[in-house]
Amino acid sequence: MHRPVSVSQITILLLYLLGAVAFAMSRLPRFSAWTQPLLVAAVGFAAAGVMLHGQGLYVEVNQASGLTVSLAGAVSLIGLQLAVIGLLGALEPTLRGMTAGLLLLAAVASIPIDMRPSIEAVLDLSWQMQAHILIAMFAYGLLTAGAIVAIFALIQNQRLRAGKISAANHLFAPLETTEKMLFGVAATGFAGLLLAVLSGFAFVEDLFAQHLVHKTTFSILALALFGVLVAGRLFAGWRGKRAVYLYLSGFAFLCLAYFGSRYVLEEVLNRSWG
Repeated sequence: MHRPVSVSQITILLLYLLGAVAFAMSRLPRFSAWTQPLLVAAVGFAAAGVMLHGQGLYVEVNQASGLTVSLAGAVSLIGLQLAVIGLLGALEPTLRGMTAGLLLLAAVASIPIDMRPSIEAVLDLSWQMQAHILIAMFAYGLLTAGAIVAIFALIQNQRLRAGKISAANHLFAPLETTEKMLFGVAATGFAGLLLAVLSGFAFVEDLFAQHLVHKTTFSILALALFGVLVAGRLFAGWRGKRAVYLYLSGFAFLCLAYFGSRYVLEEVLNRSWG
């Protein structure tokens, strides 16, 4: 059964797309005379999209009988975080090309996923478990945004090595600026993931009964890799491909922890956590 797309979701999609196009155009030399109007329009479209997206997601997640923790809701939350991080990144003019890319991905993530209604059960959880879930989802979303930034850094590095010069270069920030953003996201995401793992150990009653062993194992592996990355940056000044590949390795374990484990449980085994 397909979930119908609402007018509100179409509006969010269009606002993000318009914001992405306006941000990208504001960085291209051929539209330099229109930079300010384009920037105002871009911020307006993106901000309106974020507000509508946040309102709709709140209604979907915060049901009267408890907290909804569907896979569709998790993807939508990641999309919202991509848009918010993109808007914050746009404060730095050279990052506005990346903001356009993040808004495009946010637009895709705002589209509802076709899932069986049975897996979208509303769980009557304690406030501690609800806090744990929300912290974990926040950390996953933030680190997903970081993965996009990491890929952006790889593309920049490749273009620099190839010596490619074109108008599209204006969509890329200096590599050092992109890496600075990446490590800022990595440090914040690491802190959120650490809090999520610790709160999980504190509040989850039985990892085996609640089908959380694989999720916890992969989360700890991801946490370890992100921790090594943050420490390497702080104490050894790590940067470049080594740092990016380490980040993406941690993100791969994170995907296995949440989306992989959840997909197998809900779609293959027809079970749920809890």
